[in-house]
Amino acid sequence: QGAIPSSTRAWSSIMAEEKTENPMRAIRIHKLVLNICVGESGDRLTKASKVLEQLTGQQPIFSKARYTVRTFGIRRNEKISAHVTIGNRDKAMQILESGLKVKEFELLKRNFSATGNFGFGISEHIDLGIKYDPSTGIYGMDFYVVLERPGYRVSRRRKQQAKIGKNHKLTKTDAMKWFQSTFDGVILNKAY
Repeated sequence: QGAIPSSTRAWSSIMAEEKTENPMRAIRIHKLVLNICVGESGDRLTKASKVLEQLTGQQPIFSKARYTVRTFGIRRNEKISAHVTIGNRDKAMQILESGLKVKEFELLKRNFSATGNFGFGISEHIDLGIKYDPSTGIYGMDFYVVLERPGYRVSRRRKQQAKIGKNHKLTKTDAMKWFQSTFDGVILNKAY
């Protein structure tokens, strides 16, 4: 009497197959953020912003220090870093691929956040294929990738804003699988 009817069982297996092929379940890049934190305002920060502009073709935005730290020699509201947000998916994918090439497509497990995003850093921007210019110098930069599924707009739109369902949200494992399947990436447990 407690057995599940065969029709229900068949329907659940169809639903399981559907879940993989559903276009709304596909994962894509929402945006890529590149950040160079110089730790001081002035000439070095201007040069760092030129590097970002050269790499992306977009105008960088400057970030200010939240509070004064004497040991770092920074004051509150002093501009200390430059960042660029790339919303164009194709462009973001292209820059992300060149960044991952530097890391040899290897990331750590802790590079991935619980909300299905990931980030990593590179120590020299010239590894990305930009020609070294002695007057500019060498800068390291942070890459941060925000992933999403189609339908995430409902939480951001102005009219009839709604929450994203629990099953539709991205998890750490989803992001890791996406990275492994898209780039044939390797995920390490710890740095060696």
